[in-house]
Amino acid sequence: MIMAPATVLHSEWIKIRSVRSIHGSLAAVLVTTLAVTVLALGTVGQEQAERAGAEPVFDAFYALNFGQIAAIAFGATAVSSEFLGGALRISLAAVPRRSLFYAAKMTVIGGAALVVGLLTSFSAFLVGQLFMGEHAIGLGHPGVLRAAVGGGIYLALMALFAAGLTALLRSAVAVLSFLIPFLLIFPFVFAGTATAVTRYLPDRAGQLVLHQNPEGSLGPWSGLAVTAAWVAAALLAGWWAMGRRDA
Repeated sequence: MIMAPATVLHSEWIKIRSVRSIHGSLAAVLVTTLAVTVLALGTVGQEQAERAGAEPVFDAFYALNFGQIAAIAFGATAVSSEFLGGALRISLAAVPRRSLFYAAKMTVIGGAALVVGLLTSFSAFLVGQLFMGEHAIGLGHPGVLRAAVGGGIYLALMALFAAGLTALLRSAVAVLSFLIPFLLIFPFVFAGTATAVTRYLPDRAGQLVLHQNPEGSLGPWSGLAVTAAWVAAALLAGWWAMGRRDA
């Protein structure tokens, strides 16, 4: 019996809801971002806004740098759970068409991450501005609405990026061991560098959407498109691996 696409999507959504580590990492996207927002803007937010060269829009969404770690964990664990205890064999027995199974899983991961990402992005902005006093800005401020929407899309893309890499490597540990240090350490090491290489990395390009007036050859949406291209490559690699390897 061949399952309909809608049925496959529903079954993948049930997996996300029923596995604690998966929905826990999804909830952590919102919780982590809000916690860092309150901590950062509630302590030094107004002081930071008074400094020369301050970027009020980017500062408002600064905590997404930490929320993306949870988004990556969500994407990785949502896929790696299939490689534990023979779960993939059971899934493929129910859905023999591997491409349909893979497409459904990535659609659910991306859709869930997008909804939570948008909620996180808008919530972080609105909550953070409560601590900014006279320096508070609104959704009508230039670049804010675009950054809020783009921030949610960025979080979803990073979740899918991790999901594709996990399908390729079959290990959430391997993906997290690479991506998390890369995202946390690399920006600080090369903070003053704007080379052609670093500008086109998935995180650096995607986060241009969070700036009111991003500098360089990439704009906010073209930068997000670069991230989407990285994600597409990871998803294609994961699809290839899913179709070629034994369950």
